[in-house]
Amino acid sequence: MRHSRLSRFVAPAAFLAAVTIGVLVVRAGFQSGKHPAATTATRTAKTKTTGAKGHRHRLRMYTVRSGDTLGSIAAKTGTTVATIERLNPGVDPTALRIGQRIRVQ
Repeated sequence: MRHSRLSRFVAPAAFLAAVTIGVLVVRAGFQSGKHPAATTATRTAKTKTTGAKGHRHRLRMYTVRSGDTLGSIAAKTGTTVATIERLNPGVDPTALRIGQRIRVQ
């Protein structure tokens, strides 16, 4: 009788421990396989001459990284969400992709 009582608690605890270890192993595998470009932000500046008088306009681009939102990008680059949306009319703010390049100025 004593053996069956102990088994009722040990088996579920062993199962939970095995599942936890499995989740940690799989998670570590996904994290080690990340592409370096997906984990770092890249800002690039380009200078473009436009207009009849040859005024120089500076274009700033931002490469989206994991967890970015238009709000966080605006805060990082010193601009506003409205400006980013105006400069990128084809960008869906709810479906940003890692590595996607968007104009911020």
